[in-house]
Amino acid sequence: PPPPPPLFFLNNMTEYEILSGLVGSDMCIRDSHWTLENPLSETSIDEVYSIEFPEGDVIFDGTRAGDKTGKNLLSKLRVFITKENSSYYPELYELVKEMQSKECTDLISKMINRNLANSFVRVEVIADKNGFWLEPHCDIKEKLMSSILFVNRYGENENLGTDFYTPDLKVAKTLPYRNNFGYIFTSEKDSWHGLEKKYIKNERRCLQLLSLIHISEPTRPERISY
Repeated sequence: PPPPPPLFFLNNMTEYEILSGLVGSDMCIRDSHWTLENPLSETSIDEVYSIEFPEGDVIFDGTRAGDKTGKNLLSKLRVFITKENSSYYPELYELVKEMQSKECTDLISKMINRNLANSFVRVEVIADKNGFWLEPHCDIKEKLMSSILFVNRYGENENLGTDFYTPDLKVAKTLPYRNNFGYIFTSEKDSWHGLEKKYIKNERRCLQLLSLIHISEPTRPERISY
């Protein structure tokens, strides 16, 4: 059978079409932000929804890890796409392999003007529950490229997308939490973003994709999508 079509950045377009469509897009918070329309296949969205998250007490303290003390108490409640679980999520792992490919790495490097050649790929499936919020923050410089892809098949409010802030931490724009929609951005001095406290009816599912260089990541193989 023919190979499946590319899922994400290389979505059946030439490099010129991708770059001309993304650079200068209407995200308009900073020049280093781009939006993505329909980046995922329906099968990959099925896989995102198929994941069953471990049960446990959740800490809502304005961080993704859920523990400002730095002890990472919620690490066992997080789900990363890795080689070890790739047989359960084959299409999501195809996305990982695409991000690791030289073609994709070169393309994104050119788009964001950063060298991703020696970066690690990390893909996490997120399922935020009511009560979750994310305080305004700028990503650490080791996160060379960040991307969030929203999946919203079941009618969650579109105001649950990422909030972007002015340097004085006023909400400048909220991206719509729309099914099969997402964005890319890079860590910058004033790239403040987060999620205000909002009502989540059932679940806020999305994919977080990172290209990063961080001294701690190689010691956490469960987080790296080799």
